[in-house]
Amino acid sequence: MERPLLKAEIREMMKKGAARKLRARGRIPAVFYSPRAKTISLVVDPRELSQALRTEAGENVLIDLEIGDGEQPDRKVVMIKDIQIDPLKRQILHADFYEVTMDAMVTVEVPIHLIGKSEGVKIGGILEQVRRTIQIQCLPGEIPKGIDVDVSALKIGDSIHVKDIQAEKLRILADPGITVATVVPPAAEEEKKVVEEAVAEGAEKVEAKAEEGEEKEKKEEKEKEEKEKEKKEKKEEKGKKEK
Repeated sequence: MERPLLKAEIREMMKKGAARKLRARGRIPAVFYSPRAKTISLVVDPRELSQALRTEAGENVLIDLEIGDGEQPDRKVVMIKDIQIDPLKRQILHADFYEVTMDAMVTVEVPIHLIGKSEGVKIGGILEQVRRTIQIQCLPGEIPKGIDVDVSALKIGDSIHVKDIQAEKLRILADPGITVATVVPPAAEEEKKVVEEAVAEGAEKVEAKAEEGEEKEKKEEKEKEEKEKEKKEKKEEKGKKEK
C-alpha cells in the first residue's frame, strides 16, 4: 500500500503566542522524534495530516514525512506518536511523529472485530464485546487494520479471552486472561436493564425530593416574610392609636 506523503517545514524556536499565529495561517506546530537522529521542530498543514489519517489504518498509518523545502528534502518514514485535537472544533492542534524502520518491531493498538453469529445468540443469548482494542507488536509494514475474532462457536455462558486469539506475524502484548467477548443469557441482560432503570428511577426521585425541599424552603421563607410584614404593620397601627 502506498504511503501518504506529508510535507513539513523546519521551524525556529517558538516564542509565546507563536503557535496561535501559526494556526491562524492554517499551519500547526509538530515535532519529529527518532532514536537515531536529533529531535526537529516542524510546521505542517493540518488538512494534509487529516487526509493522511483518513486511511483504514487510522492513527497507525505509515507516513512519508518530507522535511525541508530545498532541492533535496529529507524524507523519513514515521508514525503518529501523539496528536492533540480541539475537543470542540475537532481540529488538529499539534502532532508528534516518530521515525520507524521497516525491519524493527513497533507497538500499536488495533481494533478487535467480532465475526460470525454465535450459537448462543441464535437461541436468544446476548453477545457482549468486552474488549474493543488490543495492543500488539509487529513490523511496521505488517500492522493489521484490525484483528478478526470468530465467535460462531460461542454458546450461552461461553467467553473468548486474549489467549484464544490466533494471529500470525505479530505478538499480542495484552494480558492473556482478559475477556474479549462473552454470550450472556437474556435474563442477565434483562436484569442489567432493570438495575439501570432502578438507578435512573432512584436518581429521578432524589432530584424530585430536592426540588420539593427547595419549594418547601421557599414557601416557609415567604410565610416568614408575610408574618414579619404583618407584625410590622400591627406595630405601626398601634403606634398611630397611641398618638
